Amino acid sequence: MKEKYINPFTDFGFKKLFGEEANKDLLIDFLNGLLEDRGGLTDLTFIKSEQLGATEADRKAIFDLYCQNSKGEKFIVELQKAKQKFFKDRSIYYSTFPIQEQASKGDWDYKLNAVYTISIMDFEFDENQFHKDKLRHDIQLLDIETKELFYDKLKFIYLEMPKFNKTIDELETHYDKWLYVLKNLPKLDRIPDKLKEDLFLRLFEVAEIAKYDDNEQRAYQDSVKYYRDLKNVMDTAVEEAMMNRNIEIVKKLIYEGADNSFISKITDISIEQIESIRLATK
Repeated sequence: MKEKYINPFTDFGFKKLFGEEANKDLLIDFLNGLLEDRGGLTDLTFIKSEQLGATEADRKAIFDLYCQNSKGEKFIVELQKAKQKFFKDRSIYYSTFPIQEQASKGDWDYKLNAVYTISIMDFEFDENQFHKDKLRHDIQLLDIETKELFYDKLKFIYLEMPKFNKTIDELETHYDKWLYVLKNLPKLDRIPDKLKEDLFLRLFEVAEIAKYDDNEQRAYQDSVKYYRDLKNVMDTAVEEAMMNRNIEIVKKLIYEGADNSFISKITDISIEQIESIRLATK
């Protein structure tokens, strides 16, 4: 069935909802839902997303969205579609640009404005196997022994969106509603009653594909194709990695003397495939 609303995890969809001046109220509302403890945001100004190092030799950073409020606080909002090596390192590195750009020439007392990095992830952290249901991670500097917050002006928020599984009837907060929309928008063919409030009604209006002109339609379809191709590549890589891992387990179990039936129950590999691996290892 043809989608009625855009996919927020495409570049076009993400920037249509959050990166246009006319829709800035959507981004402000989303950030207020995430950052309830810092007081309500009332204004934002978009900043050029390409950030250069101090010299030509330095690396650059290209943010999905980069903005600041009237207090000078900086907000990096990133959409992460696929796993990448050193992802956490990358997010830490990107946060140094809005920190360094606050330096003043001449005498300066090093006072900094807060920097917030928000990563909306279309994948899960591999290393969080002991926190399988934890989808949100709020990271700040703290004293390891006392667990007291050491510095409150640098914060990272990571959202593992595949872990959000609430149904429309289970939504309790405005924040829940935002996560539901981000996860399910392209699957919807109408506006659920629970989301019929002014802010979300405007979001659905912005997200309706039929209202776009020809150029926007083409740009969105190109963005969808790239997203689906990337997902297919990643899914294939995961499947191959799992298969290779299972094959190694099969070989170890064969070496330990396990029979084909037992190995099949453990690995979900067919007895015929196990017998082929058994013959190949002789």
